[in-house]
Amino acid sequence: MLRIGKNRHKVIIQSTSQAADAYGALVDTWSTFATWWVTLSPVSGVESFSEGKVNAETTIRLTGRYIANVKTAMRILFGSRIFSIIEVLNIGEMGHEMTMICKEID
Repeated sequence: MLRIGKNRHKVIIQSTSQAADAYGALVDTWSTFATWWVTLSPVSGVESFSEGKVNAETTIRLTGRYIANVKTAMRILFGSRIFSIIEVLNIGEMGHEMTMICKEID
């Protein structure tokens, strides 16, 4: 059941396209696909040490109203943090609510 009042975190879903830079090389450009109000829940956090530095990996679950055509090739902005989309789930396959599992990008 979707509880709108719990969706108090505003995130931006971005899609990518390629454009030529000044030298003609193709580069990824990100643009806003949708603004989405969600409930944000941490799923896991792991720290590891390799090559002389600490690496942190954070996984979150975002739940909110359904938005059509969201793909795993898109990304999520939450403040200054960037998350890659791992999974997009249409809850109950009814087009009312969806959940995304996302991993933070360093």
